Amino acid sequence: MPTLLAACVVSALRPDAGTVGITAIDKRPTTGPIRVGRLGLRADVQADRKNHGGDEKAIYAYAQEDADFWTTELGRDLPSGWFGENLRVAGLDVSNARVGDRWRIGDTVELEVTMPRSPCATFARWVGGEDERGWVKRFATEGRLGAYLRVINTGPIAAGDEIEVLASPADAPTILEVFRS
Repeated sequence: MPTLLAACVVSALRPDAGTVGITAIDKRPTTGPIRVGRLGLRADVQADRKNHGGDEKAIYAYAQEDADFWTTELGRDLPSGWFGENLRVAGLDVSNARVGDRWRIGDTVELEVTMPRSPCATFARWVGGEDERGWVKRFATEGRLGAYLRVINTGPIAAGDEIEVLASPADAPTILEVFRS
């Protein structure tokens, strides 16, 4: 059964060379239950609301299996939250989820897959700047993107909660198909 490994929120706003001047990509796991509201996890922040957040991008999920791949590729530990994700999950192929998939986490939270993450320059700077030249292209080419989700039903979630796929529209494109189209 797919499982929520960690629910992550911003640890600190960091200076960034982008147009906003700061980034909220530095996410860290919470301890204990955290409330999911209409616009995401309580205590989280999206510094660039034009490109992150809102109804369609309230939560970003990333798979542990994809993080394990990058751990090997980059040769360093990539803890939950390192990709800027709110949810680190296991046993769920997030990048091949279908747009419109519905997930239940815990007893009440229901989320809907909306779109892929598009890697950006802020993400590249976070990963390592000069040390990881070509990061955006590399991340995109590999197709281990993760997915944005909208909140359908609110409530508490916590690490260890099971994730149930409630519905998956068979005719909908996958996150990866949307990204590559």
